[in-house]
Amino acid sequence: MITEITLIVRPEDEHNDSLIQKEAVLELSRKGIKVSESMLTLVFQKKSIDARHGQVKLCLRYKAYVGEKPEASSLSGPVWKHAGTEHRVIIVGSGPAGLFGALRLLEEGIQPVIIERGVETSLRRKDIAEISTKGIVGKDSNYCFGEGGAGTFSDGKLYTRSNKRGNIERILQIFTMFGADKSILTDAHPHIGTDKLPAVINAVKARIVELGGEFHFSMRCTGFLTEKNGEGLRVTGITAEDTVSGAAAEFSGDCVLLAMGHSASDIYELAARTAPDALEAKTFAAGVRVEHPRELIDSIQYHGQSRGSVLPAAEYRLVTQVDGRGVYSFCMCPGGFVVPSATGPDEIVVNGMSPSSRNSQWSNAAIVVETRPEDIPGEYRKQADEAHCPALAGLYWRTWLERETKKHGVGQSAPAQRMVDFLAHRASGTLPVSSYTPGTVSSRLDEWLPPQIVSRLAAGFADFNREMKGYVCGEALLIAGETRTSTPVRILRDKDTYECTKLKGLYPAGEGSGYSGGIVSSAMDGENACSSIAERLLHR
Repeated sequence: MITEITLIVRPEDEHNDSLIQKEAVLELSRKGIKVSESMLTLVFQKKSIDARHGQVKLCLRYKAYVGEKPEASSLSGPVWKHAGTEHRVIIVGSGPAGLFGALRLLEEGIQPVIIERGVETSLRRKDIAEISTKGIVGKDSNYCFGEGGAGTFSDGKLYTRSNKRGNIERILQIFTMFGADKSILTDAHPHIGTDKLPAVINAVKARIVELGGEFHFSMRCTGFLTEKNGEGLRVTGITAEDTVSGAAAEFSGDCVLLAMGHSASDIYELAARTAPDALEAKTFAAGVRVEHPRELIDSIQYHGQSRGSVLPAAEYRLVTQVDGRGVYSFCMCPGGFVVPSATGPDEIVVNGMSPSSRNSQWSNAAIVVETRPEDIPGEYRKQADEAHCPALAGLYWRTWLERETKKHGVGQSAPAQRMVDFLAHRASGTLPVSSYTPGTVSSRLDEWLPPQIVSRLAAGFADFNREMKGYVCGEALLIAGETRTSTPVRILRDKDTYECTKLKGLYPAGEGSGYSGGIVSSAMDGENACSSIAERLLHR
């Protein structure tokens, strides 16, 4: 007999096998199953933390085998083949959608050719360091662009609720095959950490190259190679520019997986010039990054109990509705850092990340306001109309907001305000020490951020403080601006084939497509698109 049970234990008893075995026998008896300890084998499935009701507990889920041996794991890793010469797919972007899409193609022996505007991780580290030390932002190598995509140096969170998009366990298992800790298979909120993810990404790249795939770094996509396809166009490859030498290049193949990430504004504009009706406006979000002392968040979430060496740095997830729009936390980074995520020298954008240990003295999260296409000011809708692509209005407004943020900072030092001063509509005479290494500059965010964001953030903070007493405090720091939680543009595609509805041969995937968000959902999206590509190429 096989059944699943959940045991509630104190954090310090997580590894007390004798106690857990006894608790399992009791839990099974409550379900009407009488069993002795000798007849019972437990296989650990998942762990989560329950900090409600004033007492911190662990929820441990097991598969209980009564009187029989555990079955072999149903998860078997993919079998990859060496790429043949018959088919090749051009992949724009080396983020999770691009990398996992490439691995999926290699299961079918199809050659992936990955075109990445940024550089490899070893060089990218240096470019990222210069953002903090010198305020220099490279437009092609930064926190968003480069080997592995935005997630490589911005956390490595693997939690997703997109369980209908694909097999989450498969994605997590592939990560472990390339060096991620196996705890990601059982943690409720799995996390690799920005200190460990680059090595995992390097291992994925090495495997793809070993199997005959190609990587072309420092190559920015500048156009699509197309041919007539009835009344429309078919994409057969891309044109590119070497970002170092300026030399032009062409890459042709059977089709193109467009996995460029949500920060590649130039690719949206390229798509708009090629087929403006291939884009549509979508809801996105904008706001600030909120940073607290980690010990304060730990104390709130663990009800004043010391987390000691057993419990992790505390997380939170907050959401409310204000005047018909969602206000919510995103990408919460316990024991983490706020990092500069601009993709150009004339903007300031912030994000958050945590190392695997999550042991910094700060915790932070994006607090953002839902922004719908109808919320975009008329001047940006007009600008998009003049570009013959109304879908770009949100992108133009986002660009304006990021440049406006830059005007209120100094270099990459970001404008910031204490939360209590933001709510009181006053300047902050001093700012608390922040993890944001380029530095912060005192600024009246309440005066220059768009009014619909200011008013909703203020109401949202009040609601969050009722849920987390002490959230609003003098030590809470607002850092502007958080604008890249998702893209304001979606590239239209067929829901079954993943092929762009207006440009045949183009397969939008990942966060840049507008259909996914986060590492795991983007990886699954890239896999799904490439499964469709393989079906078309091998079975048409």
